[in-house]
Amino acid sequence: MAKSAFPRAYFHPRYWSTWLAIAAMYTAAWLPWPVKIGGGKAIGLLAWRLAKRRRRITETNIALCFPDKTTAEQAQLVKDTFIANGIGLVETATAWCRDAEDLRHRVSRINQDHLSRALARNQGALVIGIHFSTLDLGGALHSLFYSADAVYRPHNNPLFNHFMTQARSRTFGRTIHRHDLRGVVRQLKAGRIVWYSPDQDFGRNASVFAPFFGNQAATIKLTAKIARMTGAPVVPMMFHRNPDNRTYTIEWLPALENFPSGDQVADATRINAIIEQAIRKHPEQYLWLHRRFKTRPEGEEKIY
Repeated sequence: MAKSAFPRAYFHPRYWSTWLAIAAMYTAAWLPWPVKIGGGKAIGLLAWRLAKRRRRITETNIALCFPDKTTAEQAQLVKDTFIANGIGLVETATAWCRDAEDLRHRVSRINQDHLSRALARNQGALVIGIHFSTLDLGGALHSLFYSADAVYRPHNNPLFNHFMTQARSRTFGRTIHRHDLRGVVRQLKAGRIVWYSPDQDFGRNASVFAPFFGNQAATIKLTAKIARMTGAPVVPMMFHRNPDNRTYTIEWLPALENFPSGDQVADATRINAIIEQAIRKHPEQYLWLHRRFKTRPEGEEKIY
């Protein structure tokens, strides 16, 4: 990327480590695929050993969500989660630094007609993505078949956020700040697809409590609100890395019927159940490293 694409302030020494990270991502993106995946596994294993706080969060999440697993099985899933998310880092680098067309041969599709039928209503479509380690690569590969806009959370590092936003803009038609509700509504009413991931904890004011793997989780209310405001069909989408670590599968589910229902907890419970269904297929690929149960109902103790 040309220097002119970046403000001069980003060349201050305080950003040099960020530039090194960006250079590493460009390098990783162009490595031979087996080397790329091997490097991702190594990153994941290193983080599993050294990132003790994230490992504790992951251990807590998996113990809460998979109480039927033995202690040894839970420990293995924690380790597998770090490995999968390490691979996810090099997949993200590939999505941000290469043309998605280079990867067309790596993706297969299941039930694409569900999204096509939803779009035929001429009300746009709210595609529900999930925070798997493959999220950004999934967005890039999805763009090969449908143009979409994406809701995003800015990165705290201004230089990295600039790099990330530019990279995603090459994949998506528009990137929409997560607080820009008007922008989301405008794009949907224009008949666009908006890619949106509602599976993180955005705090008490934005959420209702709904079950997620049998635990009460602060679940964002905005999904139902957007559907109510726009009439856009809500289409869940699953994206997974296949066991060969070389290919990927996109699967669209039918647009939700009778959604929203008018009951915020029922709507949030329905969305969580769909997300849980997707996670159970490949649980190690989910971002268990984040504090999904950070906000607790009144009177409950903190989990983390």
